[in-house]
Amino acid sequence: MSSKIVYNGGEGEITEKKSRFIATVYPVHSEEEALAFIAGLKKKYWNASHNCWAFVVGERQELQRCSDDGEPQGTAGRPMLDVLLGENIHDAAVVVTRYFGGTLLGTGGLVRAYAKAVQAGLANSTVLDKIRGARLEVETDYNGIGKLQYLFGQRGLQVIDSNYSDVVKMAVLVRSEETASVVEEITEATNGKARCSLEDVCFAFDGSKPVIFQ
Repeated sequence: MSSKIVYNGGEGEITEKKSRFIATVYPVHSEEEALAFIAGLKKKYWNASHNCWAFVVGERQELQRCSDDGEPQGTAGRPMLDVLLGENIHDAAVVVTRYFGGTLLGTGGLVRAYAKAVQAGLANSTVLDKIRGARLEVETDYNGIGKLQYLFGQRGLQVIDSNYSDVVKMAVLVRSEETASVVEEITEATNGKARCSLEDVCFAFDGSKPVIFQ
Protein backbone atom coordinates (compact mmCIF):
# COMPACT_ATOMS: atom_id res chain seq x y z
CA MET A 1 0.00 0.00 0.00
CA SER A 2 1.33 3.46 -0.85
CA SER A 3 0.70 6.89 0.58
CA LYS A 4 2.09 10.26 -0.44
CA ILE A 5 4.55 12.60 1.18
CA VAL A 6 5.83 16.06 0.35
CA TYR A 7 9.51 15.43 -0.38
CA ASN A 8 10.26 19.06 -1.27
CA GLY A 9 7.87 21.87 -0.41
CA GLY A 10 6.68 24.52 -2.82
CA GLU A 11 4.57 27.62 -3.27
CA GLY A 12 1.58 28.37 -5.48
CA GLU A 13 -0.57 31.46 -5.90
CA ILE A 14 -4.06 32.11 -7.26
CA THR A 15 -6.18 35.26 -7.51
CA GLU A 16 -9.94 35.33 -6.94
CA LYS A 17 -11.81 38.64 -7.33
CA LYS A 18 -8.59 40.55 -6.65
CA SER A 19 -7.83 38.61 -3.45
CA ARG A 20 -4.40 36.92 -3.51
CA PHE A 21 -4.10 33.43 -2.07
CA ILE A 22 -0.51 32.24 -1.54
CA ALA A 23 -0.12 28.58 -0.56
CA THR A 24 3.13 27.43 1.01
CA VAL A 25 3.60 23.66 1.42
CA TYR A 26 6.25 22.12 3.64
CA PRO A 27 7.19 18.60 4.87
CA VAL A 28 6.82 18.11 8.66
CA HIS A 29 7.17 15.07 10.92
CA SER A 30 5.65 16.29 14.18
CA GLU A 31 3.12 18.76 15.54
CA GLU A 32 6.01 20.87 16.86
CA GLU A 33 7.56 21.13 13.38
CA ALA A 34 4.19 22.01 11.86
CA LEU A 35 3.44 24.74 14.41
CA ALA A 36 6.95 26.21 14.01
CA PHE A 37 6.48 26.32 10.23
CA ILE A 38 3.08 28.01 10.62
CA ALA A 39 4.51 30.56 13.07
CA GLY A 40 7.28 31.35 10.60
CA LEU A 41 4.81 31.98 7.78
CA LYS A 42 2.66 34.20 10.00
CA LYS A 43 5.75 36.25 10.78
CA LYS A 44 6.74 36.42 7.11
CA TYR A 45 3.26 37.49 6.02
CA TRP A 46 2.49 39.58 9.10
CA ASN A 47 0.48 42.13 7.10
CA ALA A 48 -1.83 39.61 5.41
CA SER A 49 -5.58 39.49 6.01
CA HIS A 50 -5.43 35.80 7.01
CA ASN A 51 -2.89 32.99 7.36
CA CYS A 52 -5.03 29.86 7.34
CA TRP A 53 -3.40 26.49 7.82
CA ALA A 54 -3.70 22.72 7.92
CA PHE A 55 -1.37 19.82 8.60
CA VAL A 56 -1.37 16.02 8.66
CA VAL A 57 1.19 13.96 10.58
CA GLY A 58 1.54 10.18 10.76
CA GLU A 59 1.56 7.38 8.19
CA ARG A 60 -2.11 6.75 8.90
CA GLN A 61 -2.84 10.48 9.05
CA GLU A 62 -3.33 10.14 12.82
CA LEU A 63 -2.81 13.81 13.66
CA GLN A 64 -4.93 16.32 11.74
CA ARG A 65 -5.34 19.99 12.59
CA CYS A 66 -6.50 23.10 10.77
CA SER A 67 -7.44 26.73 11.37
CA ASP A 68 -9.62 29.28 9.57
CA ASP A 69 -7.60 32.14 11.14
CA GLY A 70 -10.54 34.54 11.22
CA GLU A 71 -12.28 33.45 8.01
CA PRO A 72 -15.89 32.20 8.43
CA GLN A 73 -15.90 28.84 10.19
CA GLY A 74 -15.30 25.89 7.86
CA THR A 75 -14.41 27.98 4.80
CA ALA A 76 -10.60 27.72 4.88
CA GLY A 77 -8.80 25.30 7.21
CA ARG A 78 -11.12 22.34 6.67
CA PRO A 79 -11.16 22.60 2.84
CA MET A 80 -7.36 22.85 2.94
CA LEU A 81 -7.13 19.75 5.15
CA ASP A 82 -9.56 17.90 2.89
CA VAL A 83 -7.22 18.43 -0.09
CA LEU A 84 -4.32 16.83 1.82
CA LEU A 85 -6.48 13.93 3.01
CA GLY A 86 -8.03 13.46 -0.42
CA GLU A 87 -4.55 13.13 -1.97
CA ASN A 88 -3.60 10.61 0.77
CA ILE A 89 -0.76 12.89 1.84
CA HIS A 90 0.80 12.70 5.30
CA ASP A 91 3.63 14.49 7.11
CA ALA A 92 2.88 17.81 5.43
CA ALA A 93 1.71 21.28 6.42
CA VAL A 94 0.28 24.07 4.30
CA VAL A 95 -0.37 27.74 5.01
CA VAL A 96 -2.58 29.76 2.69
CA THR A 97 -1.98 33.50 3.03
CA ARG A 98 -4.77 35.77 1.87
CA TYR A 99 -4.49 39.41 0.92
CA PHE A 100 -8.06 40.70 0.72
CA GLY A 101 -8.89 42.33 -2.59
CA GLY A 102 -11.99 44.26 -1.52
CA THR A 103 -14.67 41.89 -2.84
CA LEU A 104 -16.37 39.30 -0.65
CA LEU A 105 -16.24 35.79 -2.10
CA GLY A 106 -19.04 34.23 -0.08
CA THR A 107 -18.86 30.91 1.74
CA GLY A 108 -18.70 28.74 -1.38
CA GLY A 109 -16.20 31.02 -3.05
CA LEU A 110 -13.87 30.89 -0.04
CA VAL A 111 -14.02 27.10 0.16
CA ARG A 112 -13.15 26.80 -3.53
CA ALA A 113 -10.39 29.41 -3.35
CA TYR A 114 -8.59 27.88 -0.37
CA ALA A 115 -8.82 24.37 -1.81
CA LYS A 116 -7.60 25.59 -5.21
CA ALA A 117 -4.68 27.42 -3.59
CA VAL A 118 -3.53 24.24 -1.80
CA GLN A 119 -3.71 22.34 -5.09
CA ALA A 120 -1.54 25.04 -6.71
CA GLY A 121 0.98 24.73 -3.87
CA LEU A 122 1.12 20.95 -4.20
CA ALA A 123 1.55 21.26 -7.97
CA ASN A 124 4.76 23.23 -7.33
CA SER A 125 6.00 20.77 -4.69
CA THR A 126 7.67 17.38 -5.10
CA VAL A 127 5.08 14.85 -3.93
CA LEU A 128 6.23 11.22 -3.90
CA ASP A 129 4.42 7.92 -3.56
CA LYS A 130 5.72 6.33 -0.37
CA ILE A 131 5.75 2.54 -0.68
CA ARG A 132 6.07 -0.02 2.10
CA GLY A 133 8.44 -2.80 1.12
CA ALA A 134 11.95 -4.14 1.50
CA ARG A 135 15.53 -3.60 0.43
CA LEU A 136 16.41 -6.96 -1.06
CA GLU A 137 20.11 -7.80 -1.32
CA VAL A 138 21.09 -10.75 -3.48
CA GLU A 139 24.49 -12.44 -3.37
CA THR A 140 25.41 -14.70 -6.28
CA ASP A 141 28.35 -16.01 -8.30
CA TYR A 142 29.19 -14.52 -11.68
CA ASN A 143 27.17 -17.19 -13.50
CA GLY A 144 23.97 -15.82 -11.99
CA ILE A 145 24.38 -12.16 -12.98
CA GLY A 146 22.68 -12.36 -16.36
CA LYS A 147 19.71 -14.30 -15.00
CA LEU A 148 19.20 -11.82 -12.18
CA GLN A 149 19.50 -8.80 -14.46
CA TYR A 150 16.93 -10.35 -16.79
CA LEU A 151 14.60 -11.10 -13.87
CA PHE A 152 14.92 -7.59 -12.46
CA GLY A 153 14.29 -6.11 -15.90
CA GLN A 154 11.16 -8.22 -16.38
CA ARG A 155 9.93 -7.18 -12.95
CA GLY A 156 10.79 -3.52 -13.47
CA LEU A 157 13.10 -3.55 -10.45
CA GLN A 158 15.92 -1.01 -10.46
CA VAL A 159 19.31 -2.09 -9.10
CA ILE A 160 20.12 0.57 -6.49
CA ASP A 161 23.45 -0.83 -5.35
CA SER A 162 25.97 -3.38 -6.61
CA ASN A 163 29.33 -4.75 -5.56
CA TYR A 164 31.62 -6.97 -7.63
CA SER A 165 34.32 -8.91 -5.79
CA ASP A 166 34.75 -12.67 -5.49
CA VAL A 167 30.94 -12.74 -5.49
CA VAL A 168 28.37 -10.30 -6.81
CA LYS A 169 25.97 -8.41 -4.54
CA MET A 170 23.03 -6.49 -5.95
CA ALA A 171 20.26 -4.63 -4.12
CA VAL A 172 16.77 -3.75 -5.33
CA LEU A 173 13.67 -2.23 -3.74
CA VAL A 174 10.60 -4.46 -3.72
CA ARG A 175 7.00 -3.80 -2.68
CA SER A 176 5.83 -5.82 0.33
CA GLU A 177 3.27 -7.77 -1.65
CA GLU A 178 5.89 -8.82 -4.24
CA THR A 179 8.73 -9.80 -1.90
CA ALA A 180 7.94 -13.51 -1.52
CA SER A 181 7.41 -14.10 -5.25
CA VAL A 182 10.60 -12.19 -6.20
CA VAL A 183 12.69 -14.24 -3.76
CA GLU A 184 11.13 -17.43 -5.14
CA GLU A 185 11.93 -16.45 -8.72
CA ILE A 186 15.52 -15.59 -7.76
CA THR A 187 15.91 -19.02 -6.16
CA GLU A 188 14.54 -20.73 -9.27
CA ALA A 189 16.63 -18.66 -11.69
CA THR A 190 19.89 -19.43 -9.89
CA ASN A 191 19.07 -23.03 -8.93
CA GLY A 192 19.14 -22.08 -5.28
CA LYS A 193 22.68 -20.70 -5.42
CA ALA A 194 21.79 -17.06 -4.71
CA ARG A 195 21.46 -15.88 -1.13
CA CYS A 196 18.84 -13.26 -0.28
CA SER A 197 18.59 -10.91 2.70
CA LEU A 198 15.74 -8.51 3.41
CA GLU A 199 15.49 -5.23 5.29
CA ASP A 200 12.06 -3.67 5.80
CA VAL A 201 11.96 -0.09 4.50
CA CYS A 202 9.63 2.48 3.03
CA PHE A 203 10.78 3.94 -0.27
CA ALA A 204 9.86 6.21 -3.15
CA PHE A 205 11.32 7.35 -6.45
CA ASP A 206 12.11 10.98 -7.20
CA GLY A 207 12.16 10.55 -10.96
CA SER A 208 14.53 7.60 -11.30
CA LYS A 209 16.37 8.40 -8.07
CA PRO A 210 15.46 6.02 -5.21
CA VAL A 211 14.66 7.54 -1.82
CA ILE A 212 14.67 5.27 1.24
CA PHE A 213 12.91 6.20 4.47
CA GLN A 214 14.05 4.49 7.66
